Amino acid sequence: MKIAVEGCCHGELENIYSTIQHLEAKEGIKVDLLLCCGDFQAVRNESDLECMAVPKKFRQINSFYKYYSGEKKAPVLTLVIGGNHEASNYLGELSYGGWMAPNIYYMGYASIVNYGGVRIGGVSGIFKQRDFRKGHFEIPPYSQDTVRSVYHTRGLEVFRLKQITQPIDIMMSHDWPRGIYHHGNTEQLLRAKTFFRDEVESNTLGSPCHEELLNHLKPTYWFAAHLHVKFPALVSHGPVNAEEKTTKFLALDKCLPHRDFLQVVDIPHKTEAPWDFTYDPEWLAVLQSTKLLLTTNDRVVHMPNQQYNNRWDYSASLEELSAIREIFQEDLRIPHNFTQTVQVHDPAKPVQNPNQPLPNVNPQTTQFCAKLSITDPVAAIMESSGIPVTPSPLRSLSKRDEIDNDDESAIFDSFTVPFDTSVEEGSEDGDTDVANTSSNPAEISLDDDEEKEDEVVKTSLSDRSIDRPLLIDLPDSERTHETSVDETTGQKLSTSSDIFSSTPLQESLMTDARPSAMGTPCVTGGKMKRRNLDIYSSQEEEESAGEEIKQDRLSSTGESSSTESGSSGGRKFKRRNQAMYTSNEDTE
Repeated sequence: MKIAVEGCCHGELENIYSTIQHLEAKEGIKVDLLLCCGDFQAVRNESDLECMAVPKKFRQINSFYKYYSGEKKAPVLTLVIGGNHEASNYLGELSYGGWMAPNIYYMGYASIVNYGGVRIGGVSGIFKQRDFRKGHFEIPPYSQDTVRSVYHTRGLEVFRLKQITQPIDIMMSHDWPRGIYHHGNTEQLLRAKTFFRDEVESNTLGSPCHEELLNHLKPTYWFAAHLHVKFPALVSHGPVNAEEKTTKFLALDKCLPHRDFLQVVDIPHKTEAPWDFTYDPEWLAVLQSTKLLLTTNDRVVHMPNQQYNNRWDYSASLEELSAIREIFQEDLRIPHNFTQTVQVHDPAKPVQNPNQPLPNVNPQTTQFCAKLSITDPVAAIMESSGIPVTPSPLRSLSKRDEIDNDDESAIFDSFTVPFDTSVEEGSEDGDTDVANTSSNPAEISLDDDEEKEDEVVKTSLSDRSIDRPLLIDLPDSERTHETSVDETTGQKLSTSSDIFSSTPLQESLMTDARPSAMGTPCVTGGKMKRRNLDIYSSQEEEESAGEEIKQDRLSSTGESSSTESGSSGGRKFKRRNQAMYTSNEDTE
């Protein structure tokens, strides 16, 4: 089975699919499945854009709405997890997973599905300590806080994944597992991203909860994105059932020319298994048994442990697995029940001054929850807030949707306040509550100040693909690992214990893979600093470097921003997690 793995999507679906199709035509292969590791940006209309924690100047409709409306259909079956730059209102509709569009399936907060006998797990979002132990309490319209906390990974999903006992073939995440850089070529990583050094040396780069999952699940493969750099690693777990167990880790870049954002791997599969997504019975059993652990408020909740008098081990029993199979009558195929729930963006009639939408209940989630007798968190919050809960195929515009954003008397719901979602995350006022002031080692400072200025060329949208995606066959851990070299940059693509770039299926893939149909790059600018082209700050960036540096020292309100370390020492602005996004004009 040939599986294409993609890093940060950033809404560039058309270019990702066109690159895959070009590879298929050139090499005479067929890609069976595409895995997208977050920052997918499933934007259906202008209101969805308002639910992204992204500066307004970087907000782009991009191309997902075409697949949502039916104008286009994804040519490759696509599996998606969420990152930290998403249309969170839409992802919230599908909290347990569901079809975002025909042929594009989202895994929800966390999930496990099967495809062709390959067992694939995924967890969405990024780690933030202060929100990790809270419930899922966010619904649109979002506040300045909830527009960010909504994409923070929760302890409930990690606890559920830690109840899994059967082997996982592939694990997907947006964040890297903390410490993974110690299992690859660390120096090569630091040469590419010099500003990672402090976090690497203090072992705070990445997600601690993903580190736990890596050590518990021990998947054969783990794919990630988030940090906008390609990085392979090999993690040895020691003997498991008398066999040496290893995890082959690969992080990929974002979708831009000359970047390593796409890789195709060859993974064994079971020929008798259905070539369609199917539910995983063990995961469903865990979901059902832990349904009472779900909370929909922002209070800190601790997951059960061995000190609890009640049940703390929720791994699936034979009786629970049998009950799941009985509920689904042995048919675990995921139904193709995609339904549009909002009006789609019309390029001929763009909405001016859009507002955030009201919360919406998705019929897919309603059907899934009814079958397992579990709770839809969005529906539960709506019900407790007095908002009508009626799943509908297509929600019409509400009074709030129709108001003019420029009107000073604009109507806002009683439980929210008007705000600008483009405010930088680090500028949030500190909270004296200990639970809300814990540092987040995953949301690191990603500044390209140390990198040299380059002559860069902006390309048209039709040319937004990587030059040399690699189609590879991942070797077994016992095989001799060789180091391949990118013929254009002359840089090694792998570590001394290289796992991911050992043997291209065909040597021609090491040469230019850009389809001629993608067009010729057009020069639209001269010399540009690489600083913050993919690392945005909350302020509107100034043209001069001096103004940019000055702005970097201020929060979006003009005041010093907390490091969010929880200490009472001096306050300073930390450019944490600013590297996770770029507009389609990124030219690094």
